[in-house]
Amino acid sequence: MSEQRLAVVTGGAGFIGSHMVDLLLSEGFTVHVVDNLSGGRLANLAQHQREARLQVEERDVRTLTADESLFRGATYVFHFAGIGDIVPSIERPVDYMSTNVMGTVHALEAARGAGVRKFVYAASSSCYGLAPVPTAEDAAILPEYPYALSKYQGEQAAFHWGKVYRMPVNAIRIFNAYGTRFRTTGTYGSVFGVFLAQKANGKPFTRVGDGSQRRDWIYVTDVVRAFYAAATTERSQEFFNVGTGNPQTVNRLIELLGGDIVNLPKRPGEPDCTWAEIGKIQRELGWSPMIPLEEGVKIMLSHLDDWREAPIWDAAKIDDATKAWFKHLA
Repeated sequence: MSEQRLAVVTGGAGFIGSHMVDLLLSEGFTVHVVDNLSGGRLANLAQHQREARLQVEERDVRTLTADESLFRGATYVFHFAGIGDIVPSIERPVDYMSTNVMGTVHALEAARGAGVRKFVYAASSSCYGLAPVPTAEDAAILPEYPYALSKYQGEQAAFHWGKVYRMPVNAIRIFNAYGTRFRTTGTYGSVFGVFLAQKANGKPFTRVGDGSQRRDWIYVTDVVRAFYAAATTERSQEFFNVGTGNPQTVNRLIELLGGDIVNLPKRPGEPDCTWAEIGKIQRELGWSPMIPLEEGVKIMLSHLDDWREAPIWDAAKIDDATKAWFKHLA
């Protein structure tokens, strides 16, 4: 009889986490999901609702303990649970530190208690701040806002647990991830979610600045392949950038989506370019991106109805939502 393989995915009903669940189930794993559904949706896992190898528990990661039955026997833990977005982190920094740092500590303790083979942390490229590009893993750490700080401190906690308790840990510093199941509700955030809701409802795109700023957009299935590679490698105590290494302009994204434009003022604290130097993960894990932006956008447009009921951001709403941004980061 073959050994049962169990993986735990925190935040597994969310955008990237649910795609991680897809991959793990396809690889034959039993998967336990922990998600408080504050950002994730059970609908993201609907295709697996009759899958006996999937167990979903609705709870906050901050309630996890060192003797957690959901983690018992787990080979890998993939930690995606947390809260994102820049503006609300400026307005509610305590929530971000509590969830993204202490939530990670609770997940680490549950993983340590279970004796897992590898803990893979979902880190953020926002830790680099306004970094020189292309940005390699040895770039200076200069978080610009509380979200970035909280994600970096969660990463530090993960590696500290790896060092002190000898628990194998790797981290993936995600650049600009996009894909199906991207959040359609909540606060003003990623350009992809904003633009798709505008496109689905026949509204103009709210372009910030002149649109020449570049982003290293990476499709979600490429992201989760990187996490799987970081789990299954013998290497540990490593962090890896994940992007395409080929940033594209906002204007190129608008061209691919097709639509009218309304211009908004450029925001302080936002980089002109995000650009992952991905040589390390290519050399050490044999991973490379597979989905170019043109193909990814085509996939997104084929699911455009998913954004028809999403909040529509116009210039006035964005101006109101970003007041804290301009006040504190200018």
